[in-house]
Amino acid sequence: MPSASVLLLVLDLIGTFAFALNGALTAIRTAHVDIVGVITLGAITAVGGGIIRDVLLGALPPATFRDWRYLAVATAGGLLVFLFFRALSRIIRVIDVLDAAGLSLFAVTGAGRALQLGGGPAQAILLGAITAVGGGTLRDVLVGRVPGVLSSGLYAIPALVGAAIAVLGSSGGDGRLGLVAAVIAAAVCFGIRLVGLHFDLQAPRPRGLRPDVDRD
Repeated sequence: MPSASVLLLVLDLIGTFAFALNGALTAIRTAHVDIVGVITLGAITAVGGGIIRDVLLGALPPATFRDWRYLAVATAGGLLVFLFFRALSRIIRVIDVLDAAGLSLFAVTGAGRALQLGGGPAQAILLGAITAVGGGTLRDVLVGRVPGVLSSGLYAIPALVGAAIAVLGSSGGDGRLGLVAAVIAAAVCFGIRLVGLHFDLQAPRPRGLRPDVDRD
């Protein structure tokens, strides 16, 4: 059974890679940027949420700047998209699937990181969600879109659910994530996000809005 720190690192790096691919693909499709823009937006999407989490937890400098692997994985993801964009863009709904993967993994690792640093259950759930949506929010702002967390149905909600499951499944009072709990939490978050996308499910919105206002 892997230790909690090793488990969090592995999940964090996988989520970083998934979000880097997502951010880079989004950059090419919506902003028409060059190689620097592709890699930069991919990296921001990949590590932005973790940086926000660590700053809020007072864990300075953030893990991104203490462990070279984060930036290396994020850069590799962006470069891979730049080189093979045509092939990757033909994969059906690849951006949405990668976004859901990154969302679910970061919800788990963000909550686990908060627990490791002494945060309570409520704080860990909130920080897990912030880790999951932070990078995508920065990406959307930079490409001139309304952030998905504010406009896309079932985006923040799956992150909160996944973080909550991870916290509930942590080992006793020491804040360590178990492998089974982490996998279940990520799978539930991923599933909710994909179901929401497939059926175009929306979080509750104010009543009485006109259709052209109520939609993106």
